Amino acid sequence: FPSFSGNDNSEALPESIPSAPGTLPHFMEEPDDAYIIKSNPIVLRCKAMPAMQIFFKCNGEWVHQNEHVSEESMDETTGLKVREVFINVTRQQVEDFHGPEDYWCQCVAWSHLGTSKSRKASVRIAYLRKNFEQDPQGKEVPIEGMIVLHCRPPEGVPAAEVEWLKNEEPIDSNLDENIDTRADHNLIIRQARLSDSGNYTCMAANIVAKRRSMSATVVVYVNGGWSSWTEWSNCNARCGRGWQKRSRTCTNPAPLNGGAFCEGMSVQKITCTSLCPVDGNWEVWSEWSVCSPECEHLRVRECIAPPPRNGGKYCEGLSQESENCTEGLCIQDKKPLHEIKSQNIETASDIALYSGLGAAVIAVAVLVVGVTLYRRSQSEYGVDVIDSSALTGGFQTFNFKTVRQGNSLLLNSSMQPDLTVSRTYSGPICLQDPMDKELMTESSLFNPLSDIKVKVQSSFMVSLGVTERAEYHAKAHSGTFPHGNNRAFGTIQARNKATYIQNLSSISTRSELKTTAIFGHLGGRLVVPNTGVSLLIPHGAIPEESSWEIYLAVTQKESSVQPEGTDVLLGPEVTCGPSDLSVSTPFALTIPHCAEVNSEHWNIHLKKRTQQGKWEEVMSVEEETTSCYCLLDPYACHILLNSFGTYALIGEPISDCAVRQLKVAVFGCLSCNSLDYNLRVYCMDNTPCAFQEVVSDERLQGGQLLEEPKLLHFQGNTFSLQISVLDIPPFLWRIKPFTACQEVPFSRVWCSSQKPLHCAFSLERYTPATTQLSCKICVRQVKGHEQILQIQTSILENERETITFLAHDDSNFPAQMGPKAFKIPYSIRQRICATFDTPNAKGKDWQMLAQKNSINRNLSYFATQSSPSAVILDLWEARHQHDGDLDSLACALEEIGRTHSKISDITETEIEEPDFNYSRQNGL
Repeated sequence: FPSFSGNDNSEALPESIPSAPGTLPHFMEEPDDAYIIKSNPIVLRCKAMPAMQIFFKCNGEWVHQNEHVSEESMDETTGLKVREVFINVTRQQVEDFHGPEDYWCQCVAWSHLGTSKSRKASVRIAYLRKNFEQDPQGKEVPIEGMIVLHCRPPEGVPAAEVEWLKNEEPIDSNLDENIDTRADHNLIIRQARLSDSGNYTCMAANIVAKRRSMSATVVVYVNGGWSSWTEWSNCNARCGRGWQKRSRTCTNPAPLNGGAFCEGMSVQKITCTSLCPVDGNWEVWSEWSVCSPECEHLRVRECIAPPPRNGGKYCEGLSQESENCTEGLCIQDKKPLHEIKSQNIETASDIALYSGLGAAVIAVAVLVVGVTLYRRSQSEYGVDVIDSSALTGGFQTFNFKTVRQGNSLLLNSSMQPDLTVSRTYSGPICLQDPMDKELMTESSLFNPLSDIKVKVQSSFMVSLGVTERAEYHAKAHSGTFPHGNNRAFGTIQARNKATYIQNLSSISTRSELKTTAIFGHLGGRLVVPNTGVSLLIPHGAIPEESSWEIYLAVTQKESSVQPEGTDVLLGPEVTCGPSDLSVSTPFALTIPHCAEVNSEHWNIHLKKRTQQGKWEEVMSVEEETTSCYCLLDPYACHILLNSFGTYALIGEPISDCAVRQLKVAVFGCLSCNSLDYNLRVYCMDNTPCAFQEVVSDERLQGGQLLEEPKLLHFQGNTFSLQISVLDIPPFLWRIKPFTACQEVPFSRVWCSSQKPLHCAFSLERYTPATTQLSCKICVRQVKGHEQILQIQTSILENERETITFLAHDDSNFPAQMGPKAFKIPYSIRQRICATFDTPNAKGKDWQMLAQKNSINRNLSYFATQSSPSAVILDLWEARHQHDGDLDSLACALEEIGRTHSKISDITETEIEEPDFNYSRQNGL
């Protein structure tokens, strides 16, 4: 065995050799190369069979036996002795060693036949310097150019691995054949795209640490290119010398990201000469012709002295003349001509006289019959039905029924029809009594909608003390914008077109995004037309004998909310006020949003702006709190609040699967005077107010919606958006391949702060004879959702089909005060609250009322209210303001009644439980 007392490095055999099979030691495990991280020692191990002893040598010297830890075992297969040895190597030992090579160790194993040596294992101290030897440098490159970013990582042991980040997201070159990161840590983009613009960072890492390089900003720019020249204009001088011009625009492509503007002239002029018009003049009359058998002769002349040229006027007057050539002595049927003519004249005079007398007699008879029928109709019909204007022929036939007592649906006799309206309707018209609506406009007369009579009649209503039927006359909504679970635009009749298309004239201007009204103790509702934003003031929220002027507004310009990181603004910024007023019961504020609702993908917050202009979080939608309540429907959020102010919904994406719903719409010019034609594609938040803003801007520019807008599910997975024009008709239209597809970076779409994304495509027709355009617009997210819009339109305005779109009824009634603003009658509402606010054997009934109305979260909020049932019904009113779905409420009450009918033990202090059995035979 080796001697550890001195410096003798010789290898000695053991003094006694036990009996063992005759074989040298075989290493089952040899020491591996290792790195010391910071001050942590490393362990080297060695395992051999058969082995009586194993010792380590480090740097040629034996390691003391006290520093060895050994274990013995027996191999069950061969019966040989197996020995395993460990030693620790510290950082101090490695630092103290100064040799020509790295610190190394190996183990030596003994058997009775001799020794075996293992491989040498090196031990090194791991580190990574802080500073990169070369940081990547920012670049500006033209589109389709090559980008090379150099990176030399810091010195380190072991050598650092390099990874590239784009906008803080890792780059995987395996997923993009256009990117290569294998060449000596450098990043190479073979052909630059617009989506390649961004901030690039080089990340170096080994087992010790990670290091970040300085970020390099890459900008991919597009130099501008000229479009084709337009046709030469007509000569501006109608006669003589003038000029004509043609023009072109720097839109093929338009300069982008600092690209150079087109060089050269955008307008060219040349001189021209127009031929002056020459008016025509008659030549002299020809000689009279020979007298014909009819005793007439004629003469002619032509407009050739000179003929009209270059747009000159044609001659005025007759080109031929005729006259009798016998002075009345021509003989026909053996009578002089003048006698024949006089007899014919006398016969015609007699016929005219008798015809006039007959017509006069018939007219008098018709007049007498008409007066008689009119007087009879006065006695049979009520005065409210008779409308003299209907007799003028301005309308097609209406069927008016006899007036019945108590009928509230009568034609208002004081309303005179506007005979200038081109559309007429045939069939019965039913309008509500003017006492039921404060606002009665002519639009409600000329847009008759089918009435829906909703009847509430159930044993539950009877048990609440409402024995009479409560009838509701609600208009069937066509639907400007979707509400609830119905997201369609509404069914309309448009010839040869899909439904749901917007007529630009029906959208209110951007200056009208504010509604104001005066409310009292009875409460009411405020609506900002065509935005999906509304405010419900419950009955009793305002003190009695008080009147408050309350306003509701939607911010028109870009919102002042500045989301952090990947957070996005999901809906409009809404202000209600005045802010110094406070209500006694919560009011309901409805704000539309564009998120695809999923608690696993989104964390949605409600924020409020302070008086200092800062935004503070009020609550998370999923949070349990008693200060306010948020109910998130698929396309709108209904919020119960006690204080007015400015509010906004902010979405925090939790995963890459978070979806922001975008509406895609395509607009074109009303007419095209040149060979160029522009298509404008918008991607905006799927909220009514965002769509309204785009339509208003397009209307000011003379734009026309070309196709039904479609919904695009844009995921938060950092992939860009591509918009392209497909299937351009060959030989009729052309678009350069370079401009046929536009790519928009993810961050510009995701963090748009509600500013609509706009891409323009410039097409050119070969000849002015081409008046139709047929193509496809493809909008897709890379590795995501795709939508294709089929465009089929006429270039000429007079040939284009008029596309209609029906505005929602809330545009006619932006404010409703008192009972007419609520779907549930006040008397029924009081009885529901009195019944369900009272505890019974199964707890508080209002909790079950909430559950049946899909309110299962944060019930502690309602428990703090003086009347929980009233607040639940207010929330129901806000959710069903457009459909008035009383049937769903009745179904909920029916289910509660069935549950409570099982309760048998009720104390005398509790209100007797009514029979909730719901009868559908009367309908609801």
